[in-house]
Amino acid sequence: MTEEKNNNNDISHHILPASANLLGICFVILSFMKVTKTGLETIIDEMMAVGIVLFLAASILSYASIRARKKGERYEKAADLIFLSGLSLLAITAVIIAFEII
Repeated sequence: MTEEKNNNNDISHHILPASANLLGICFVILSFMKVTKTGLETIIDEMMAVGIVLFLAASILSYASIRARKKGERYEKAADLIFLSGLSLLAITAVIIAFEII
């Protein structure tokens, strides 16, 4: 029984530090876009603001999953989906920035 619980929470142990790091990357991109003046600042600013919220939510839910006894799996699934959404948004933003720089 304890092995099953440990296997279920393994994803949360990876989501928590990864989402915290990506949260910081979103802040760096947001700051970078404020310093450099490109044509798409407002779109990228809004995308990074949503990314910050998504990664913050993923961090909170993955921490809740690690700490929870009863609803840990539910928190972990939610954290996983939110994390993947934020990661997808960050990838789309990176493509937009790359095409804007070129």
